[in-house]
Amino acid sequence: MKVLVVNSGSSSLKFTLFDMADQSVIAKGLVERIGMASPKLIYQPAGKDKLEEALTITNHSEALKAVCDKLVDKTCGVLKSLGDVEAIGHRVLHGGAKYSAPTLVDQAVKDGIRECIVLGPLHNPANLGGIEACETVFPGVPNVAVFDTAFHMSMGPEAYMYAIPREFHDKYHVRKYGFHGTSHKYVYFKSCEFLGLNPDTAKIITCHLGNGSSLAAVKGGKVLDTSMGLTPLMGLVMGTRCGDMDPAAVLYIMKCTGCSIDDMDVIMNKKSGLLGVSGLSSDMRDIENAMAEGNANAKEAYDMFLHRLIHYIGGFHLLLNGADAIVFTGGIGENGIDTRARILDRLQVLGCIPDLEANNCRGKQVIISKPGSKLTALVTPTNEELMIAMETVALTKGK
Repeated sequence: MKVLVVNSGSSSLKFTLFDMADQSVIAKGLVERIGMASPKLIYQPAGKDKLEEALTITNHSEALKAVCDKLVDKTCGVLKSLGDVEAIGHRVLHGGAKYSAPTLVDQAVKDGIRECIVLGPLHNPANLGGIEACETVFPGVPNVAVFDTAFHMSMGPEAYMYAIPREFHDKYHVRKYGFHGTSHKYVYFKSCEFLGLNPDTAKIITCHLGNGSSLAAVKGGKVLDTSMGLTPLMGLVMGTRCGDMDPAAVLYIMKCTGCSIDDMDVIMNKKSGLLGVSGLSSDMRDIENAMAEGNANAKEAYDMFLHRLIHYIGGFHLLLNGADAIVFTGGIGENGIDTRARILDRLQVLGCIPDLEANNCRGKQVIISKPGSKLTALVTPTNEELMIAMETVALTKGK
């Protein structure tokens, strides 16, 4: 079964084509700068050279058509015809409280995604646009919406409610939703398989660490709590996001500076985090390099990142009544050797004995704690696209 996975952003369209017989990638790529000057297609068929091509397109439907033309191209194509695509899976950022699982798309689901635009104003319109483009280019082919928030919908009200007047939850749906759900779900089950743990009973802290970062406390495949909230702004110190802060600090800054709500939103989402504190970069590699050169602001940003992360790990360990394992994934989690080593050192109090030799690796699944550790630590590379494809197959098989 051939499954196309689409991640449609406001000005981009990422795609991966899988052969689910062996879960192999047939082709992948990206159309960027949609609706902007100089749009471009990057196309990588398996086993062949990567291609880059300038496009003359204005919307996602045209971008998808450009992708499809490449997929069936006589020279670089990987399909005999577009009819070979049997199902399409879509990443959708926000499903609100309504969607707790991947869902076959129909008009009601599209209306539901549209209703959640207020919660995901940047992503949901683009996600919906990608679905509608696929409906046009692939008529009759089932589309599946895989929601970034769905995996976290198992949280109880003690975790997802905010201690504000109930009417704000009941009328405006203000609550914790959590994000990176597809990644957390993938690494949970992949880690259980690798460690020989029963996924129905395992207790794992999943750490998705990258430019955007979040943690989840997962027990028996159900999320007890996660670090992100109503939006992806809550929780850890991230590349450009502030994470947790006193809400009164927001009001105080606005009073002091006279900045608007929109200005404050930009400050917290795009000018804060590692970038804001260091004054240098949102990229952890740049922060580490600057630290090595003695930059005090970079060290402060890095220490804040670790402090907040350790704070959450400790809390989630207690929520799980003692985790079986802690798993690192995402750009920093999979590749940040020094950062992982510093975290492992702090985890010794929980019975995690670091294996620094095993930790000296990037981008592969490996246990980085020593045998006999009470708490096992490992790296599991995430694969959100494959998770979406697997969810799509599960819903569409036999249709």
